[in-house]
Amino acid sequence: MSESENSARPDRSGYSEQDVQREVSELQGKSATAARIFDLRRIIGGLFVLYGIIVTITGITDSQAAIDKAQGVNINLWTGIGMLALGVFFLLWLKLRPTAAPEEPDSE
Repeated sequence: MSESENSARPDRSGYSEQDVQREVSELQGKSATAARIFDLRRIIGGLFVLYGIIVTITGITDSQAAIDKAQGVNINLWTGIGMLALGVFFLLWLKLRPTAAPEEPDSE
């Protein structure tokens, strides 16, 4: 029997070699997508941007008494701006250097 006939012929389980390879490649694609979605840079960057916005708004609306309590420094504003910058850094890092797709093992 030639190799092409052997790969198209189902084995005892009822699946051909082509079916198995197609299923494996679909699972690898789903795994790569899941790795990109749950990349820690996305989660950390998103949280820092969200909290940075909240703290920056708090710093903008702080009363003079709150600023005086921090020895004249609007600490909420500066902390919020720093958190925003760090969050944007993580998100840019994710965009500029995305997660590489996993390499396929050599099947011989």
